[in-house]
Amino acid sequence: MRLTVAGTGYVGIVTGTGFANLGNDVICYDVDAEKINKLSAGRLTIYEPGLNELFNRNIEAGRLRFSTDPVSSIQESEIIFICVGTPPNSAQAADLTAVREVSRDVGRHMNDYKVIVNKSTVPVGTADLVKKIVKENQPSEIAFDVVSNPEFLREGAAVKDFENPDRIIIGTDSTKAEEIMSSLYRSKARTGRPILTTNVRSAEIIKYASNAMLATRISFMNQLAHLCEKTGADIKDVSRGLGLDGRIGSRFLYAGLGYGGSCFPKDVKALIATLKEHGCDSDLFEAVDRINEKQRSVAVEKLRSVLDLEAATVAVWGLSFKPKTDDIRDAPAITVIKELQEAGAMVNAFDPIAMDNARAVLSGVTFFDNPYETIRDSDALIVVTEWDEFRNLDMRAVKVLLKKPIVIDGRNIYDPGEMQDLGFTYLCVGR
Repeated sequence: MRLTVAGTGYVGIVTGTGFANLGNDVICYDVDAEKINKLSAGRLTIYEPGLNELFNRNIEAGRLRFSTDPVSSIQESEIIFICVGTPPNSAQAADLTAVREVSRDVGRHMNDYKVIVNKSTVPVGTADLVKKIVKENQPSEIAFDVVSNPEFLREGAAVKDFENPDRIIIGTDSTKAEEIMSSLYRSKARTGRPILTTNVRSAEIIKYASNAMLATRISFMNQLAHLCEKTGADIKDVSRGLGLDGRIGSRFLYAGLGYGGSCFPKDVKALIATLKEHGCDSDLFEAVDRINEKQRSVAVEKLRSVLDLEAATVAVWGLSFKPKTDDIRDAPAITVIKELQEAGAMVNAFDPIAMDNARAVLSGVTFFDNPYETIRDSDALIVVTEWDEFRNLDMRAVKVLLKKPIVIDGRNIYDPGEMQDLGFTYLCVGR
């Protein structure tokens, strides 16, 4: 099939590459000429494990192309995927500016029937908005359908998630659009991956509901972690006990420094805004968001209890919001570092992948190329992101390199007993 993916951010690049790898002809369209030039030259603008090989393979095969021309990008394709950003606006609702712009372009330039697919995370009712904008901008009436097909790509595992999705949601009221989308995803259906067809508005809510549920589980555990610390319980044992209940399951039951990234924070806030817009209570999700914001300060609070931060040097391991990505959007590490600086501390930092992105948003931080050099002569270490590289380091060497053997483990990756036996002042979360 012939597809256009509008937007070459995280979702757009993974989606475009994934569909090209299934044998479709894909145009990735963007107004950012610099980004399109890089992609056309075979240079990815994001880091994602396993993506680079697929990306270049499909460029070489001629199935994956890039363009800044809206006319040819729209007219040459049967299906238009909208994969643009929907960042929070001043009211914390989703900003649909880019969605509106793509919709106007599609209306102006479409030459025959198109299926327009909202893959961006958008509030309920956006499909109706897209339909309205397309109609208003058509020079003459041409039939089309608008479908909601939310993405569920986890950064760090996006290639796997595209190739082996838990489920595929197709929201449409059109039999013709359903047939086209089902044909596009037929190879996934053959592997036993469920395709759920719903009405458009249900599909739009499913995306927000999924992210809000996962965010709720994280905030649930982080609030329980404080009780564990007060009573001598171990949040890891509590997590295991909860997870063994088949009705609950073990995923996303981990205490730490809160969730971050481009999805959970903005989607929870956007869901709150949508609930209020429709006159619904949003108490639960407001609490989830509030707990998460507060949890980011836990690491610095713990460090204050054992170290005077004024003129101290603190090492931070991990800058991305999660392992296996270079994404620092809404990353807890950014909050931690800024709080340390506000307290008068100097900060040394290391991350296996995300340092270039961090340099663009942080000032006054000294960056190092390996974890050991980062902690040399530092007064304390805070582990913020649970990269595998940090799990099996020589902790005896860590103790020697630190001026004071203080470790704040924001992700509970070390064993408290072992760290104490080694002579560390070791503080973690909920243990």
